[in-house]
Amino acid sequence: MSQNECDILIVGAGPVGSVAARVLAEAGLHSIILDKRNHLAGNCYDETDDYGVLIHKYGPHYFRTNNDDLIQFLSKFSEWVPANYIVKSQVADKLYPFPINIDTLESYFNKSFDEKTAKEFLEKLQINPGHEPRNSEEFVLSRVGQELYEKFYLGYTLKQWDKHPKDLAASVCGRIPVRFNRYDRYVDHKFQQLPKHGFTQLFKNIVTHPKIQIQLNTDYLEQRDIFKPKLTTLYTGPIDEYFQCKLGALPWRSLEFEFKNFKQEYVQPCVQINYASYDIPHTRTVEIKHATGQKLPSTTISYEYPKAKGEPYYPIPHPESAQLYEKYKEMADAEKDVIFAGRLAEYTYINTDQAIEKGFAVAEKILQKKAAK
Repeated sequence: MSQNECDILIVGAGPVGSVAARVLAEAGLHSIILDKRNHLAGNCYDETDDYGVLIHKYGPHYFRTNNDDLIQFLSKFSEWVPANYIVKSQVADKLYPFPINIDTLESYFNKSFDEKTAKEFLEKLQINPGHEPRNSEEFVLSRVGQELYEKFYLGYTLKQWDKHPKDLAASVCGRIPVRFNRYDRYVDHKFQQLPKHGFTQLFKNIVTHPKIQIQLNTDYLEQRDIFKPKLTTLYTGPIDEYFQCKLGALPWRSLEFEFKNFKQEYVQPCVQINYASYDIPHTRTVEIKHATGQKLPSTTISYEYPKAKGEPYYPIPHPESAQLYEKYKEMADAEKDVIFAGRLAEYTYINTDQAIEKGFAVAEKILQKKAAK
């Protein structure tokens, strides 16, 4: 397939672009997928390290969903293993279940609780619980009070965002629940599992189709005039870079990962440990073997360090950032025959299942556009 023979040009070989390409291929449309990286799967990319451990190169991707149709679709391309997503937070050298639940409260305060008494206890600690929180600090204070906020949230948030919680939208910490039961998993979705052979293999299987062509190590923005799709372009890269950052660069938080192998089966008691203290430079350590179920005599731990510069991971939820994005979105909406979708293109934080669902939605939009012609 030549560059001008494809129906759809897809920029980005991550979940959005890969799933959209497959749906469109099964509907008879040809796609070319470009990616400037040397691999498929976007930030879901995983690989086997020198010790045989399957690692998530760009941070852990804990696949979960409540969508039966999504599981049915993906199961055509991969078997699954159940994933044990248990997270603990280290506070003053002691590990506590996180998100906060009854066990956390009992361990921290050395008291016994049930659902009723735990709610009553926290209600006495809450600060302005009836008011609409204006930022993340107010949100957490209204849920758990001053002491738990300072011990479990403040230092971690400062490290992660390089901003005080009072300068971040309430939604940042609003994603983290407080549970009045003893459920100890990080999420409570119906399906919590991982592809048996990894995300990279899953997405490789998805894009393996005669109507899909892959070009890696290809930066679309450096040669966009070369590609002339018949129908439309799906762009999943950074929206500001598409417009040469004419209005200024959108701010992102980045991450740096350090991987260390240990000659023992497991090091941690669970897949992830958060480090709440600001004095500890990394925000979390991940031992992904707890989730992948690999049986090996050694294990690899990833240490995660937030950074201001580097690969874009998390959009900074701040009014100025939102205003700048809206200006770029106006420009994107005016762009003829280009669809902007995904984490980078929409300046948003989404989970893997949500990215895949966006791939479906975009494919449906393209098919409707084709039918209308």
